[in-house]
Formats: sequence, structure tokens, C-alpha cells
Amino acid sequence: MSAEEILDVVDLEDRVVGQLARAEVYARQLVHRCVFVLVRDGAGRVFVHRRTDDKLTYPGRYDMFVGGVVGAGESYEAAAVREAAEELGVSVSDPPRFRFRFLYRDPRYGSWWSAVYELRHDGPVHPQLSEIAWHGWVTVAELDRMRAELDWTPDSAEAYERLLARPGGPDPGPGPRPTGS
Repeated sequence: MSAEEILDVVDLEDRVVGQLARAEVYARQLVHRCVFVLVRDGAGRVFVHRRTDDKLTYPGRYDMFVGGVVGAGESYEAAAVREAAEELGVSVSDPPRFRFRFLYRDPRYGSWWSAVYELRHDGPVHPQLSEIAWHGWVTVAELDRMRAELDWTPDSAEAYERLLARPGGPDPGPGPRPTGS
């Protein structure tokens, strides 16, 4: 989505209170909506990537989720499907599995309601070059090591910590899968 895209502005209860361009939402630090999709392959490896250096938020940082802002009038689920398809360069035939939602607060960028999803994908990926500078599939042990050594997006780091703390943690089992490439 570009800076001109229209987003829903929401209140602290996640109720829509207006719509504005993304650039204005960011400039005024208004509460909006985002999705995070943890993508795992059949071996349980996690898709991780480094964001491009020209991203509006957290440029050049690493991320263990694909995702982004929810457009005006778009559901969290539709945004999760769209973001996974766009960032991975695949067709998503089944929706990612919803896990939970939380309000993230950042002193620099503001606050956003964050819906966390999980998706299984066993095929090739063709990451969106305008969004992703580097990508790879890593084991959970490798991700734990990388989390201690690299600069991660703080919202995704918090989403991942919350996912780990949930009963059962991340879902390593079979689930919805994108198809095609």
C-alpha cells in the first residue's frame, strides 16, 4: 500500500471512527489496523525476511511475519490473505489461521490493532522485491539465535513473544496452504 492508500482509523476498542490517507494516519499517529502472518513450511521452518531500506516504518529491520496495514473497509482476514499473497508472491487458496489480536503501541509511530495469523506454505516463494530485501526459511532454533543477534521490527517481535506465550505457542501442524507460485 502506498502513502495515499486510505485506511480505517479506529479507537482504542478497535471501532472504526473515520478514514484517512495512510500518510496522514502515520503523521498524526492515529490508531489503525495491521495484520501479521507467521508462515511455516511442512518442516516447521519459519519464513523470515529483512525489510527494504525504503519502508515507511522500521526500514531495513528483520521480520518473522509477513503483513501490513489493513485497508479501509477491509477485514483483518482479507488483509492477511492479501499481504501473504503479495509479500510471498503466491496464491493463497485458504485463509491463514487467526490466533489473536492486540493493541501495539510505539512511541515513534503510534498505535495499531494487530491481528496475528499463521499460514502453512510448502511451495516456492517469490518475495515482493519492493518490500523484501532478503528472505530465508529458518528453524525455530535458528530464529531464536537470530532474534538475539539481529535488529527486528519491534511490533513483530512483540507479536511473536505473545504467540510464544499463548497456550500451545505457534502452530507447527498442518493448516491452510497457499497454492501455485
